[in-house]
Amino acid sequence: MDISLSQCFIAVDDHDRALAFYRDVLGLEVRNDVGYEGMRWVTLGSPAQPDVDIVLEPPLADPNASAADKQAMADLLAKGHLRGVILATDDVDATFEHVRAAGAEVIQEPVDQPYGVRDCAFRDPAGNMVRLHRPRKG
Repeated sequence: MDISLSQCFIAVDDHDRALAFYRDVLGLEVRNDVGYEGMRWVTLGSPAQPDVDIVLEPPLADPNASAADKQAMADLLAKGHLRGVILATDDVDATFEHVRAAGAEVIQEPVDQPYGVRDCAFRDPAGNMVRLHRPRKG
C-alpha cells in the first residue's frame, strides 16, 4: 500500500488577505480558486511539491450549517484555535526575517529545538499558527 499526503485544509475568514500571506509572502502558487454557494476555496502549493495542495477554506465549509455553528467556528478561528501548518525551508532565519518584514505576527523567533529541528512560528491573517522549520539532515 502506498499512501501520501494530497491535501490539507486551513480555515480562513478572508481569502484575499490569506492569499497576500500564503502567495505573496510565502511564495506558494495558486492552483485553483473556486466558489460555491457563497463560499470560496483557494488551492495553493509549493512549486517543489506539485502533488501536495493547501486549501484555504471557510471556517465552516457547510452551506447547511446553522448560523450558531458558523459563528462558533468563526469565534474559534479568531482565537487561533483551529488548524495550523508546518512548512519546511532550508534557511529558517532568512525566511523568518522575510516573513517578519512583511508584517506577520511573530509567535516564536528561530530556535534550535531539542527534537532536532530549527524552527519559528507566525500567525497568518486569520490567526492560524504557521511554523517554519528546517528539516533534519538525515
